[in-house]
Amino acid sequence: MQQTRPDGPTPAAVTEPDPRGARDTGHGGHGGHDGHGRGAYGAHGAVAEAACGYWGRRGLPTAPGQVVVAPTAPLLLLALLAAAEPGDGPVHGPGEGGTEDGGGVVLPRPGPAWHADQARLLGRPLHPVPVPAECGGVPDPFALLETVGRARAAGGDPRVLLLSVADGLTGTAAPPELLHEVCEAAVQEDLLIISDESWRDTSHDPHGTVIVSPAEILHRSARLTGAGTHADALHEPARASQGLPGGADEGEDHDCVVVLVDLGADPEYAFGPGTPVGVARLPATARGRELGERTRAVLAALHARPRDRDATAAAEALGETEPLREHRAAGNRAHAARAAALHRILARAGAVCRPPHAGRHIYPDFEALRPALAARGIGDAPRLEAELVRRLGPYALGGHRFGDDPHALRVRLSTDVPSGGAPSGGSAGARASLESVLRDLTGAGPAAPAP
Repeated sequence: MQQTRPDGPTPAAVTEPDPRGARDTGHGGHGGHDGHGRGAYGAHGAVAEAACGYWGRRGLPTAPGQVVVAPTAPLLLLALLAAAEPGDGPVHGPGEGGTEDGGGVVLPRPGPAWHADQARLLGRPLHPVPVPAECGGVPDPFALLETVGRARAAGGDPRVLLLSVADGLTGTAAPPELLHEVCEAAVQEDLLIISDESWRDTSHDPHGTVIVSPAEILHRSARLTGAGTHADALHEPARASQGLPGGADEGEDHDCVVVLVDLGADPEYAFGPGTPVGVARLPATARGRELGERTRAVLAALHARPRDRDATAAAEALGETEPLREHRAAGNRAHAARAAALHRILARAGAVCRPPHAGRHIYPDFEALRPALAARGIGDAPRLEAELVRRLGPYALGGHRFGDDPHALRVRLSTDVPSGGAPSGGSAGARASLESVLRDLTGAGPAAPAP
């Protein structure tokens, strides 16, 4: 990726976006050639077209002009956060409406490290909110209201809520009813929701785990608010899924939801090495168009465009051919078996862990085993991580890396642990070896027979 010098010329796309939109350029405002001998549309425009089909199949009608593409998802999130705060007003002092330099970012704790990293790069204040007992990825709705209220009472200005409908950290998915409550709280507080849906397609049981997007939940709120209540709008996707009146193509976007997908999050998302490209869906509203223009301007200023080969791979991944869908389904089944095996082993060892429903990781809590771990000099997440890595290999990361309390005994474990990387749930020998390590580490008794 190239960057312009601070004193360099401003790209034309920053001040004069291409009126043809994303249908004519990969970023909806990047004209010219890409340096590889062909026009800017090419593979980059194909990503936007493929993204429209991808979201359309998930109940979100999308036009190419609503799509923004970037070389990576972190860079796209950085541009979105920068665009969400124009920065053209004065910084208020205490008692003058705010003490924050730029709008604050609300995010669940724990959460993906790269989410918080982009906000920090922009100097945005972070407002972490604990996750509920049911899942990770989203804030507890009541704690969300309390956190935003306290921040504003203290002169802060939270403006953006980052969440993940399928949480790659804990391996869980937000129940639709809980996500409805989170969306209702965010709308009440006038927060822009950026919904990271990178792990949405990794459900371990697609027929038993319902994963929805805030954009689906709020899609028809403008239409229904006039005819009913805001609660009607929040629960409309559930009615539609039951065959009741009201389809996803009948209403209008709510202007407060941006959907973000990191195509490089899951190595099995595509054939071969995959692609690091990030794509975002902006609302089809005036606010969404303005946010899209600002986001494209940031990316244009950074000369941030995916390489042709990455864009081609991204378009293929979003196209979801039948062989690719079968490839993903097989990968999800394998990781489901590994996650279930890992969850059983950890439960027998005495750790507490949410049952896994999606993704490639789980997030056990070893607090109940603190006395045994303390006897080995392990009293916090960094030391627990170090010991697990020493014994198991590079499959563990301490919760402190994800914004969690560093003194808590929580770690993220890869579902590859029981299998040693094997394609199935792992051999009996591999599982027995893992159980032996955990028994030795925690002082637990003999393992119960595996089911």
